[in-house]
Amino acid sequence: MTLTGHSLIAGQPVVGNGKTAHGFNPATNERLEPAYTLVTEGQLKAATAAAAAAYASFSTLDPGTHAGFLEAIADNIEALGEELIIRAGQESGLPAARLQGERSRTTGQLRLFAGVVRQGDFRGVRIDPALPERMPMPRVDIRQRQIPLGPVAVFGASNFPLAFSTAGGDTASALAAGCPVVFKAHNAHPGTGELVGQAIVKAVKDFGLHPGVFSLVYGPGSSIGQALVADPAIKAVGFTGSQSAGIALMRTAAARPEPIPVYAEMSSLNPVFVFPGALNGSAEQIDVLAQRYVAAVTGSSGQLCTSPGLLFAPAGEAGDKLAAAVGRAVSACAGQTMLTEGIAASWTSGADALAAAGNVSVLGKGTPGATENAPAPTIFGTGIGDFIDNHVLHAEIFGAASLVIRYSTADELIEATQRMEGQLTASLQLAEEDYPTAARLVPALEQKVGRIIVNGWPTGVEVGHAMVHGGPFPATSDARTTSVGTLAINRFLRPVAYQNLPPELLPAPLQDTNPWRLNRRIDGSVESSDATETAEVTA
Repeated sequence: MTLTGHSLIAGQPVVGNGKTAHGFNPATNERLEPAYTLVTEGQLKAATAAAAAAYASFSTLDPGTHAGFLEAIADNIEALGEELIIRAGQESGLPAARLQGERSRTTGQLRLFAGVVRQGDFRGVRIDPALPERMPMPRVDIRQRQIPLGPVAVFGASNFPLAFSTAGGDTASALAAGCPVVFKAHNAHPGTGELVGQAIVKAVKDFGLHPGVFSLVYGPGSSIGQALVADPAIKAVGFTGSQSAGIALMRTAAARPEPIPVYAEMSSLNPVFVFPGALNGSAEQIDVLAQRYVAAVTGSSGQLCTSPGLLFAPAGEAGDKLAAAVGRAVSACAGQTMLTEGIAASWTSGADALAAAGNVSVLGKGTPGATENAPAPTIFGTGIGDFIDNHVLHAEIFGAASLVIRYSTADELIEATQRMEGQLTASLQLAEEDYPTAARLVPALEQKVGRIIVNGWPTGVEVGHAMVHGGPFPATSDARTTSVGTLAINRFLRPVAYQNLPPELLPAPLQDTNPWRLNRRIDGSVESSDATETAEVTA
């Protein structure tokens, strides 16, 4: 496809009336063409107005058409072929293999949500039939379903140019819920965003949907991003990025005459707890544990929201061996290109601040990479008392850096956990002999994280029905939600009850004939779609 350098508003390329911006190759700091024209707030209004106009028809699509639309987006993204991978690599510095996997994740989650739409449980249908003979008071007919919130603003993430970007998890779940999307492209990968945006627009056209179902806009986050969240047509926000930017959006959303929810994923240290039993093996096994930890820290240059920023290791000889093995492992690593020059500079500032903190040592440091913006991965060490008392040690460093903390007792681990802010994950490396101690820690972790992992690593988030990618603030802005997995659709829905409506006015999911073949809760008991069909055949 040809890159236009323009926003896509209601299916049409629109030349922005603001300034222009370019993508840059972070491996070389080379400017990439074309220049992207940035929209003004007046032009942004056209996108939000189109999304509002699209809501009535898009929110009531039948399941077959709705699911087919999501699958068509996935097909169109795959049809972009190597053009998409090459452009995404140029704009992010990420290797082709990583981007190919990310593309598969993007299309996979679109198809997963298509299955959710066909199955239909997210509609939450409940029917309490009328009981006119009930004493002492009759009951009226009451029916409930979940409906889409309305147009959703989605912001692209810097670290996932595909899976958390234009057609990523927030967009996929909002579209699956029946919400039109206005997508604010990330300025670090504008060409990647446009290619995927064109794939979505094609699916909208091919299915004959209202063109306002999807728009993609380019503009500064400080102005266009804030204006998008403030626009009265927008009813919810999906965001993945820095804590400062996420909080700024939350404040804007809360200050509106009609406040709206912001589902922001922001920062996480993802602590790893190593128990003594995990270090009872051979020196080779300790080396393997150290290597896997370092691989999780340095993978994708540490630019993953689930990268482990903390590791708690026992005091004593076994812990000493682990710390030494970690130092050796990271010292053998070279830096990888980070996503942008600004992100690399921020990493350097964070690492320098941690190195300057009291009672912090360097366990090991790799070498800078051969490209621009590829600082040397570094792992630091400290004691648990210093970690508990010094909040500087709790700051996230986005990139290949981590802190090893030495502890002596389970009580220290519990106290350290209680002092932490909210996190996405916590990982436990343990053996069966550690179960009683781990059982004491798990309740404290449940109050702080969204996912607890045993003998695994937090990187690599499975996209499925049971996954939770969320956690207490500041990991996310709402600990009740997830941004990964099918439960993410619930963020963009709200319940509506219908009391005593005649059959002619009932929406399809609530009609007695159940034309969409949904599982429904009838008078408190779940009735499957098969049961409905059987009842009709019997009748």
